[in-house]
Amino acid sequence: MIGDEILAEILRLFHVEKWRVGTIASHLHLHHTSVIRALESAGVVRNVVSRKSGLTPYLDFIRDSLARYPKLTATRLHRMVQERGYRGGVDHFRHELRRNRLRRPKPPEAFLRLRTLSGEEAQVDWASFGRVQIGQASRQLMAFVMVLSHSRRIFVRFFLGQSTTNFLRGHVAAFQDLGGSPRRILYDNLKSAVIDRRGDAIRFNSELLALSIHYRFEPRPCAPYRGNEKGRVERAIRYLRSAFYEGLQWTDLEDLNRKALAFCHGVACDRKWREDPKSTVRQAFSEEQKTLIPLPAHSFPVFDRAHVRPDKTAFVRFDLNEYSVPHDRIGSTLALVATQQTVRILDGIAVVAQHKRSYDKGAVVEDQAHRKAIRELKRRGRKGHSLDRLMRSVPRSQELLRGLADRGQNVGSATLALTRMLDLYGREELAAGVAEAVGRGVFHPHAVRHAIERVRSALGQGPALPLSLPDDPRITHLTVNPPDLGNYDLDPNHGNQTENEASPFEGTF
Repeated sequence: MIGDEILAEILRLFHVEKWRVGTIASHLHLHHTSVIRALESAGVVRNVVSRKSGLTPYLDFIRDSLARYPKLTATRLHRMVQERGYRGGVDHFRHELRRNRLRRPKPPEAFLRLRTLSGEEAQVDWASFGRVQIGQASRQLMAFVMVLSHSRRIFVRFFLGQSTTNFLRGHVAAFQDLGGSPRRILYDNLKSAVIDRRGDAIRFNSELLALSIHYRFEPRPCAPYRGNEKGRVERAIRYLRSAFYEGLQWTDLEDLNRKALAFCHGVACDRKWREDPKSTVRQAFSEEQKTLIPLPAHSFPVFDRAHVRPDKTAFVRFDLNEYSVPHDRIGSTLALVATQQTVRILDGIAVVAQHKRSYDKGAVVEDQAHRKAIRELKRRGRKGHSLDRLMRSVPRSQELLRGLADRGQNVGSATLALTRMLDLYGREELAAGVAEAVGRGVFHPHAVRHAIERVRSALGQGPALPLSLPDDPRITHLTVNPPDLGNYDLDPNHGNQTENEASPFEGTF
């Protein structure tokens, strides 16, 4: 409803400023039809200029053709009028058909009211409720909806995605909540139920067939283009959107499903039963529940399954995230079995790793025991390499370490201390220090250091300074044995030559 002030402004802009209707509507943030109605209410008569359409001469021909041949398509009609002189394109032709309300006469279709016996049928479908953000992942929020056709009892369970595994989980949860299963379940032709269809030849999803065998119900897809056959579940989905989900506040998927189950048991059960408005859905379901097929002793097992191979960092990838495994399983083909809460990795029948499932994207789910084992393995490797280098450089250090071990001392820290002294003093000084310590029967790195420093002090040498080398194992792990200089005659006057030796280059120039 336009107020008097807006109406006065519209009239001023139209009469005084000579603005057009579209300009006034844009300026006042109104729809152009609102401006037109305001002007007409003030007695302004618009001069409507009608343009003659190029299709006008052919309208009678089109009406007559549609009356005789109701199944003619717009494309075929366009070709027919083109043959009679029409020059417009097919898109403009379709637009003119709609504008002139020229459509194929479609006879009204009558539908039978579908009535089902108690416990006879249920209808199932997915319903999309947008997307939710979990960490770095954007997940699709889908609702699995089952409704009993007789009592209109509803069950809904929300999932992050509409995979076949979630489809089966929805069935299992619905049967447990209803206390039984119907004799047949009607589906739309969705891939979770029907893999392929050629007319009446239907190939069902093998996992759905296994589920139907376990619970002894008949899966039945509805006919193509016959959405009315599963109208009960369609109406149930609309009811859920308006009466439950609209304006709902929830924290996580578990909270959402808890509230959905309370809605199904409460408000949805207390609504009037369509077949008898004097009864409720709850009362109708209490009678129908007695006619459902009893549940088997064990629920149908539903898991996400995959074959995985750990990478070089001992991780496997599943559903956008990475999960750690023991390092000794690298290179093996393992089986991954996941529920909605946990992820298990198996080698044969042995469970080698178990984690809480993540619905994030790029998350690294790690068992600290797996990382600790790798660090311990690397530490032992470094220790073994240091010991090997020490034994090759100073063979007698083995005797010192053995004596130290006999006295219950820490061999690892002693090996590290001797390796550092090897880098600091060199092979010869360390060998001399180890020999003195062993000879005195003092099996400890401190005795070796004391012996080396005492000799250096007696020779007037200063303290040894650590040599900074690049962090390259080709250099840090290199062992150099200096040559024996006693084989050379060092003459101060002739360098490396003796008096009786002549240079091979004499007389050459």
